[in-house]
Amino acid sequence: MDLTEKELLGLLKVMVTIRHFELKLAELFAQGRIPGFVHLYVGQEAVATGACTTLRRDDYITSTHRGHGHCIAKGGDLRKMMAEIYGKEAGYCKGKGGSMHISDLDIGILGANGIVGGGLAIAPGAGLSAKLRKTDQVTLCFFGDGASNQSTFHEGINLSSVWRLPVIFICENNLYGISVCQTKHQNIRDISNRAQAYGIPGITIDGNDVLAVYEAVHEAVGRARAGEGPTLIECKTYRLRGHFEGDPMAYRTKNEMEEWAKKDPIKRFRNKLLEMKILTTRGFETMEEEIRATIAETVKYAEECPHPTTEKLLEDVFTP
Repeated sequence: MDLTEKELLGLLKVMVTIRHFELKLAELFAQGRIPGFVHLYVGQEAVATGACTTLRRDDYITSTHRGHGHCIAKGGDLRKMMAEIYGKEAGYCKGKGGSMHISDLDIGILGANGIVGGGLAIAPGAGLSAKLRKTDQVTLCFFGDGASNQSTFHEGINLSSVWRLPVIFICENNLYGISVCQTKHQNIRDISNRAQAYGIPGITIDGNDVLAVYEAVHEAVGRARAGEGPTLIECKTYRLRGHFEGDPMAYRTKNEMEEWAKKDPIKRFRNKLLEMKILTTRGFETMEEEIRATIAETVKYAEECPHPTTEKLLEDVFTP
């Protein structure tokens, strides 16, 4: 591992920022202050953080309907994100995309996606673009266990394998496709086994261990930059909230949720840094206080921003 103490603390800060951003959204949604649905990333913070830390600003990511964590980890602007979720004109998509369609092309965020497996078709395109332009940019493609059953999964990985594209496919296996457990929608235990069919490396790791994610993705990024093609990385993780806010979660047992709560990626990494004497309890408390204050400011900003006017309804809307 080649991370400095400052970088390790940086990993923790990103994870905590994602957590508090999402918890604030849960609060706002329950109060009826934001429109539409939100799919929160609580519990999966180690995946986005560890993976995106390996990237440069000009590298790309494709995201999912549960994409706030990916955007934050890649360096997204919290104010623009919150404004977009509020449907305000100052948002990333001028308030027209909402929670599931945040993008920032300036820093390589090619967009969250409400279509299951949608990013699996976009990522090879980004990889092909980098290859044709002869850059060493790479693309991280995030998707879930349910999306690995879509045709786009097989098409995207096959094409990337054949053309040796610089794409890292990152499956966030949180055990559920909406309410259907993986054991009921797949006859395999490890999704990474599917890499064998396409002649690429496949690995399954602990997705709640931010350092394990960083190390696996760092190696895959190195291969991709060197022209050695794609890698499939399966991160075993768990969402600590429902598929969407308001989900009764009747399909999960209390014991299962309690056991996974003990594996909370933030608590695990915080305790590790405390043991390493890199972090103090007061230091962590200060970090949380500062992050909460920052997020509170983003909420104030978003609520004060105007909605897009009806005259702008059809601006930036494209059809083939």
